[in-house]
Amino acid sequence: MSKTLIVPGLDGSPAPHWQDWWARTDPEAMLVDLPDPRRPVREAWEAALAVMILRHPNSILVGHSLGAVLIAQMLTHWTGLRVRGAVLVAPADPQASTGDCHRIRRFGRLPDRPLDVPAVLVASRNDPWMSFDRSQILAEDLGADLIDMGRAGHINVASGFGPWPGGKVIRDRLMDQTARPSILRRLLGQTPAARRPGA
Repeated sequence: MSKTLIVPGLDGSPAPHWQDWWARTDPEAMLVDLPDPRRPVREAWEAALAVMILRHPNSILVGHSLGAVLIAQMLTHWTGLRVRGAVLVAPADPQASTGDCHRIRRFGRLPDRPLDVPAVLVASRNDPWMSFDRSQILAEDLGADLIDMGRAGHINVASGFGPWPGGKVIRDRLMDQTARPSILRRLLGQTPAARRPGA
């Protein structure tokens, strides 16, 4: 089974955050240790995540907030990384005018190119870190499916998300989706080398 690499955002995801709960309750999941989560440096975070992806190829990436932005940026710029899929939960817009935004501005603009892997963007209609309209545009730009969580805040502890079994359901559906092409190739007698470049 593919590993699930859980990528926290600004200030990390300590208990009782759903990312901490997920890492503790899923033997196939690992919380990525990003350096200095209170003062994020994009290049340092990218390096830490790249090391984890290289150690665990074909993983599913599950990011929250700035972690979701990190995943999207890496997958649009580091196209050689072997990733099975991505779940982007409540991305935080580095260019927004939210109170703490000055700490994440160095992450630059959100990517606007399609990802080379299947992705799901989970968004809230009252997220202070990104408007729902902006989330819709981002999902379209990335070629990601959009899940509307309603009025769920930033999908964090403050908005009531400690344990979140729904996140695992989203990951499992994405894994099912990414498994089908491999099964079809085997039935047709094709090898992975027959895939289109970058697929």
